[in-house]
Amino acid sequence: MMSKPIFSTGLRWVWLVLVVIAIDFASKQWIMDTLMLHESMSVMPFFNFFYAHNYGAAFSFLADKGGWQRWFFAGIAVAIVVALLVMMYRTAASNKLNNIAYALIIGGALGNLFDRAYHGFVVDFIDFYVGDWHFATFNVADCGICIGAALIVLEGFFSPSGKQAKN
Repeated sequence: MMSKPIFSTGLRWVWLVLVVIAIDFASKQWIMDTLMLHESMSVMPFFNFFYAHNYGAAFSFLADKGGWQRWFFAGIAVAIVVALLVMMYRTAASNKLNNIAYALIIGGALGNLFDRAYHGFVVDFIDFYVGDWHFATFNVADCGICIGAALIVLEGFFSPSGKQAKN
């Protein structure tokens, strides 16, 4: 089996993974150093920093299930990271949208994986609200995952393989 030069593959975009991890780690560290658990800091009339621990997944899914979910979600994150790294290796570096999407998702998954492994929970702190209604608190890693997923969906609309062949 012949290997490809690494910079000709999507792995050329791994630097973006490191950027997401660094921003996620620094922002979570700043929140933990600045606020007490469940303390809020108003930023704008619709936006707070609110320090929270999430023991579950998105929207605290399975947060109250006794701890097994920590390793379950860690395993899922590892599987996703490995699968996306393989996909990046198989994708040409010039396919920017997909590779950026994969890198954002990997960075977000690894950011939250670090939290789960080290703390036993994910640090969340971004809180948007209108009146008494609050969106689920999230973090920079979650932003990377969501933006990456949105880019994959968007790419599906622009991909030549997604267009019908003309007869």
